[in-house]
Amino acid sequence: MFFRKALLSDLEEMQKLFAETIQSVCKSDYNSEQIKVWVSGAKNKERWLDVINTQFIELAIIDNKIVGFGTLKNENYIDLLFIHKDFQRQAIADKIINKLEFEAKKNHSKFITSDVSITAKPFFEKKGYIVKAEQKNILKGVEIINYKMKKVLF
Repeated sequence: MFFRKALLSDLEEMQKLFAETIQSVCKSDYNSEQIKVWVSGAKNKERWLDVINTQFIELAIIDNKIVGFGTLKNENYIDLLFIHKDFQRQAIADKIINKLEFEAKKNHSKFITSDVSITAKPFFEKKGYIVKAEQKNILKGVEIINYKMKKVLF
């Protein structure tokens, strides 16, 4: 496994990984309607182009395949952190989040935040993030719960 920055040519593979991970990994925490609405975000091309053009993105690659990615927005907000459904529990997320936190520290950020799914919450807690608020988001008329989490960087 190696890591590299994302390119525009990676966008389609990232969107596919995003959708497939949600559909597979998050199905025990969210119902089918919630997953359908959440996954529809993969089709928002403007949002994904903005991610590629404005965020720090770390890709994890195995055999020329993206197996995970994380993004840092505004130097201290983890916007996206997704690991391929077939590569869960292999410390990929741990390595990516460490790289995102290092980048935030490099930018002199005192803390890092993220809006975290029910599924990802235990992982973030193990990494030292604290729940600041439970959030009830309404997307296309469907309520999706996530958590505002924060970690102080030393």
